[in-house]
Amino acid sequence: MSLDKPTNPEPGAEPSAGQSVGQSARQSADHAADQKAVTQAALFDAFGGVRGTVETMLPGLLFVMIYTVNKDVKMSALAAGAVAVLLVIVRLLRKDTVKHAFSGVFGVGVGVAFALFTGSAKGFYLPGMIYGVGLGVAFTVSALVGFPLLGVILGPVFKENLSWRTRNPGRKKAYTKASLAWGIIFLAKYAILFPLYWWGDATQLGWVLIALKLPPMVLAVYFTWVFLAKAPPPIDVIAEWEAKEAAEEARKAPSHRKV
Repeated sequence: MSLDKPTNPEPGAEPSAGQSVGQSARQSADHAADQKAVTQAALFDAFGGVRGTVETMLPGLLFVMIYTVNKDVKMSALAAGAVAVLLVIVRLLRKDTVKHAFSGVFGVGVGVAFALFTGSAKGFYLPGMIYGVGLGVAFTVSALVGFPLLGVILGPVFKENLSWRTRNPGRKKAYTKASLAWGIIFLAKYAILFPLYWWGDATQLGWVLIALKLPPMVLAVYFTWVFLAKAPPPIDVIAEWEAKEAAEEARKAPSHRKV
């Protein structure tokens, strides 16, 4: 055998230890990349993606723009409400999912009602601010008591439901960290906004609220992605249930044996 030529393993030969380690490392890297991609796609879907974010921001942006120009609370509120309803109608006509649009139109509708009832532009923002503080408290408390709210929200998205509570401690830890991050970010956001609500003017409050609409959400979703991407994969309880049902049906089916 010539020493100046590389030696290739014979077909069917077992891989060397170095090759096994390299293959294992590549498989681990591929699995980690797949886990991150799946987590990113699930989060993107759960929180509405780019379109859902735009639809959430547009009514509030329209309200503050119109109010800044003419200081007319009624016109601003009705325009924001009309746009929110229009966004839902467009989704219905296109047969798209409407869960994010409906939640948005409900929030805008409550804000419009408050603004028209109080005659104050600040009334448009108050329901959403109270809701945001409530969410911040809920995320924080749920994380501290060991029943993270984000796990309840995202469990069905990952088809794991609540299996992370008892069967997947790594996932539970990740959901706890992520829920705590959401709680802290939400509470910090409204610690900035409520002083403006009490002592600032409505135009000031509106523009600051618009400016703080997206960055805290992006930061919270980013932390969620980081924690979940490093966590163990979810247990697909739906697949488990389907497999159990199939096995049960196969057991009950009459056996046809040849005589």
